[in-house]
Amino acid sequence: MSLHFHWFLPTYGDSRNLMAGGHGSSMAGDRPATLRYLNQIGAAAESNGFESVLTPTGAWCEDAWLTTAMMLETTETLKFLVALRPGLLSPTLAAQMAATFQWQSQGRLLLNVVTGGEDHEQRTYGDYLDKNQRYARCGEFLDVIRQLWAGTGPVDYAGEYIRVENAQLQRIPDPVPPIFFGGSSPAAGTVASQFADTYLTWGEPPSAVAGKIAWIRDLADVQGRTLDYGIRLHVISRDTPEEAWAEADRLLSALDPATVEQAQHSLARSGSEGQRRMRELHGGGSAYSEDAGARALEVAPNLWSGVGLVRGGAGTALVGSHEEVADRIAEYAALGLDHFVLSGYPHLEEAFNFGEGVRPILERRGLVQSRSHRPGDLSGSTAFLSSSR
Repeated sequence: MSLHFHWFLPTYGDSRNLMAGGHGSSMAGDRPATLRYLNQIGAAAESNGFESVLTPTGAWCEDAWLTTAMMLETTETLKFLVALRPGLLSPTLAAQMAATFQWQSQGRLLLNVVTGGEDHEQRTYGDYLDKNQRYARCGEFLDVIRQLWAGTGPVDYAGEYIRVENAQLQRIPDPVPPIFFGGSSPAAGTVASQFADTYLTWGEPPSAVAGKIAWIRDLADVQGRTLDYGIRLHVISRDTPEEAWAEADRLLSALDPATVEQAQHSLARSGSEGQRRMRELHGGGSAYSEDAGARALEVAPNLWSGVGLVRGGAGTALVGSHEEVADRIAEYAALGLDHFVLSGYPHLEEAFNFGEGVRPILERRGLVQSRSHRPGDLSGSTAFLSSSR
């Protein structure tokens, strides 16, 4: 068994503190998302054994395709889990872009399909379909892309939302990019079971995650398909539990109550079922108190809902010692999760905290493959002494 670990690329900026916004709301950090800084995060992720970096999509961040394409020359093995919104471009063009990226990167593209849960944000792009219509269109979009990537000949397709004639690609991506897909609504489950390779959930307590896996697995069985499963989490991992929770307390104490109230008001209007479930974990902010401390927002062992007080989307973090975080990852893995998409504040430093603290424990437990040293890597060796000594 070898789990897959992915990091996050904050293309809206980074900070030592929790950042408010995202998923339909403006968002910016103390460290601007310059290409130089994003390249530093990419290098940190690569050197700490992460397979890829997830990039978000939306009006609140930089474009995922352009940003990751510019980072190809500064990385060697790191893959890019690029977020893609169906409906904002044609499926034929999207399939072509993916094929080009896969060819030029020598196979380093993964795709995260984001249908879009915020009506007001979709309208800024000229998309006026409602949520269920967007999922229906997404299914047609992915159907066309899958047919194009199969390379069996010209594709003619006439759906309710997508129509193409004699569509074909000059180059078929090799390998075909895996499709990651998330969503908690019935419409999302239908599309995921038909077209996704990996179903992603935001970080919920293990019992809730087990229920979502069983739900999607049953839907996929009807389609005769088998999916992988993954989870999106933040992480605060330290040498001791006390140090980790002290950091969570620091992040919490730095929040302005007015910012929390404003963020929760914005998130309350979300049409996303996943966002509703995130808000339920902290009661829409009602569990927040400046004096209560971070532990008051622990919704399961080592699972902290404090991030979701101000951030849209994934709003929970694993908080604890390196051993405890490894324990929780093992617990989630036992449910059937293969992919862990992680992040932390700030993303540069936290990549090292996880890579140097948690990953060696997972390696010793046989949950992740040991990293082989690259040429020129002298870590764990002494100059002028042969490796046989």
